[in-house]
Amino acid sequence: MITLSLKILNMSTEEKSLNFIEQIIEEDLKKGLSNDKLRFRFPPEPNGYLHVGHASAICLNFGLGIDYQAPVNLRFDDTNPAKEEQEYVDAIKKDIEWLGFQWSEERYASDYFQQLYDWAVEFIQKGKAYVDSQSSEDMAIQKGTPTTAGTDSPYRNRSVEENLDLFVRMKKGEFPNGTHILRAKISMGANNMLMRDPIMYRILHSHHHRTGNDWCIYPMYDWAHGESDYLEQISHSFCTLEFLPHRELYDWFLDQVYPESSSGSNNLTKVRPKQREFARRNLSHTVVSKRKLLQLVEEKHVTSWDDPRMSTISGMRRRGYPPMAIRNFANTIGIAKRENLIDVSLLEFCVRDILNKTAPRVMAVLNPVKLVITNYPEGKEEVLDAENSQEDENLGFRKVPFSKELYIEREDFQEEANKKFFRLTLGTEVRLKNAYIIKGETVVKDAAGNITEIHCTYDEDSRSGSGTEASQRKVKGTIHWVSINHAIEAEIRIYDRLFTHENPDGDKEVDFKEYINPNSLEVITGYLEPSLATAKNGERFQFQRLGYYCVDKDSSQEKLVFNKTVGLRDTWAKVESKE
Repeated sequence: MITLSLKILNMSTEEKSLNFIEQIIEEDLKKGLSNDKLRFRFPPEPNGYLHVGHASAICLNFGLGIDYQAPVNLRFDDTNPAKEEQEYVDAIKKDIEWLGFQWSEERYASDYFQQLYDWAVEFIQKGKAYVDSQSSEDMAIQKGTPTTAGTDSPYRNRSVEENLDLFVRMKKGEFPNGTHILRAKISMGANNMLMRDPIMYRILHSHHHRTGNDWCIYPMYDWAHGESDYLEQISHSFCTLEFLPHRELYDWFLDQVYPESSSGSNNLTKVRPKQREFARRNLSHTVVSKRKLLQLVEEKHVTSWDDPRMSTISGMRRRGYPPMAIRNFANTIGIAKRENLIDVSLLEFCVRDILNKTAPRVMAVLNPVKLVITNYPEGKEEVLDAENSQEDENLGFRKVPFSKELYIEREDFQEEANKKFFRLTLGTEVRLKNAYIIKGETVVKDAAGNITEIHCTYDEDSRSGSGTEASQRKVKGTIHWVSINHAIEAEIRIYDRLFTHENPDGDKEVDFKEYINPNSLEVITGYLEPSLATAKNGERFQFQRLGYYCVDKDSSQEKLVFNKTVGLRDTWAKVESKE
């Protein structure tokens, strides 16, 4: 697994060198491509929710648009109606906008169905495409192997007239699914198997979320993608490395549609799109296959696409990840030519880095034990000032109620402790954050010997910020607390890695679901200071000394629900680079 040095995050703009994608663009500009001809695109298929891998592609394409002041299209690759839904279209648009990007034009491959069909008719007329009526099993056999050439289809030499007749009837819906396909006529002996008469159209009687039942034949990805790029005048079409073998076919199709562009001249009236590939940057302890993510949802291993344990952008948003953190993560891991597995703790570092600067501090107790200040006056209550942030003074102060009976974290007390334990023990002093210095005196236990109450005394003159000599007194430990009389009860959802294996896709002989962590979610009851009573869905806070949490959409006025976003501890910074 690859981890990256912390110094990468601190590189200045001057130190940043061009990645190979930017070098490609710069080379094309030097060769004569005009700046105003630059146009990029992000082309998701609306068959699922976007995930962290898509976030990198989004940041790449829209980031290039920002850097080069060039338009970026959002184009939906909606050529497979059996798996695509409007729900996914809406979710994708929401995710992109949430990340902070805005597209120039919203396009769909279905916008070009008629033009693609008309071009396909021209292919048939020129003898460059034919209707094949073989079964899928026979096609697989005649296509050959990577080391042996394929054999011609028995239908490869149908006449132009017969091919046109069949293709028109395919479009009219006269044939059931699977009876005919349209194939490009290239070469069954090509070394690249994708060039062995690839499929251009298949029959698919399925309702389309945009075109309804207007079409029952649908273009394949390889046929639609490059031509959509050409129609939109995309200058650079960036995709992941698995599409590298497709580049030859991408270029072949463009040569047929716009043959003069194959000369490579930059003086043409229209731009010839250029496909180039970059490697996926996989994230540890996750899966990013839409098929597998859908499986997790449908089999109820998670609650939904936006379950905070999911690697989807919507899941990360619900968990409380700030969009800037995801953008910083994408910029940090960068663009590469080979695949790497990135430790998820790097993403958590980026999240923590943003939240440390922006999330207000509050107090919450998640594993409570009762603390009674025996010498605090009965019935007395105070309202103390507590700063909302140690990073941003503009966040100001809030009011926190204080009383005789408090909750503290059970882990913050030990009846007997060694010298390295600087929290509360019997006979020692600690400071209650923003409040008083207290001293442990006695404990109350139940019949099983469990501590149910801790009794302590307080120094009345030691209140934080009071200006007294006692308030300046130093003690080794500071712990947080919540007044029992004022505490808000809330549901707290503690999330861990969804998979126990760092690379659940790595072992191809084992079902990835075998690595699902049975302890990836723990639901507990926490007690919060009353300032959180009006917290709204999506708001993020630092629970002091515990971690970062955000309000979940399941919250209501009757019951607050918080998700743990990330802990306070920076484990990633301690990992040495293995690169």
